[in-house]
Amino acid sequence: MLLKTLLLTALTLSSLFAITAQEIAQKVSDRDEGDNITANMKMILIDKSGKKRVRDLKTFTKNKGDDTLKLLFFLTPADVKDTAFLTYDYDNSDLDDDQWLYLPALQKVKRIASSDKSSSFMGSDFTYSDMTSRNVEDYNYKIMKETKVQGHKVWQLLVTPKSEKTVAETGYTKSIMFVRQDNFVVIQALNYIKAGKKLKYMIVKDLALIDGVWTVKEIQMVTKKGKKTLHKSIFKFSNTKYNQDLEESLFTTRTLERGI
Repeated sequence: MLLKTLLLTALTLSSLFAITAQEIAQKVSDRDEGDNITANMKMILIDKSGKKRVRDLKTFTKNKGDDTLKLLFFLTPADVKDTAFLTYDYDNSDLDDDQWLYLPALQKVKRIASSDKSSSFMGSDFTYSDMTSRNVEDYNYKIMKETKVQGHKVWQLLVTPKSEKTVAETGYTKSIMFVRQDNFVVIQALNYIKAGKKLKYMIVKDLALIDGVWTVKEIQMVTKKGKKTLHKSIFKFSNTKYNQDLEESLFTTRTLERGI
């Protein structure tokens, strides 16, 4: 009788979700994010006292096979003008993503080491690691439940790194992600930070369908310790255009030095 009850419980749980957590994660990774993209970006940094710093950027993104190349140029204010950032986001989980930062004051391109990728990207709550996509193979996934976020049905996933290497690079010991069921976009996440017992809350505040591609127009990351907000970052994107004429040769460290 006990065995029969256990079998029925197992069958009920397995049939509760028509898709596995791993399949959801893979669909998130495989989602069409467009190609040859240009956009304007506004970075708003808000400290614990509410003081704001605003930076304007221009972004360029291009696919190279399964890999993604991305360029960010800081336009204003004067203290960050001409700073530039380049990322080679590799689909192969065996490869470490390549990242470079150009600092005009030093007139030097700095390569971002793996040990530095969990640190803040240009004073924001996003890390250098957050500026690339996660490799599906590096994590374990579990469906916690189905719920609603922002009026949309979502899967709530528990995401845990498979290795200490991944924890070291991202700075996160685990994440809880909320994936929209209609388009496989992660619209909310809670990231547990390895150091300092802090949490980072990621929220997609504005999502729009542009040229058939679900496009993030505003994303926020808030760092908290307990109920206290330590810092907040807002990235706003505008004038996003797909299928632009972008050459692969644009995405080089030489372009970082030369500027746009």
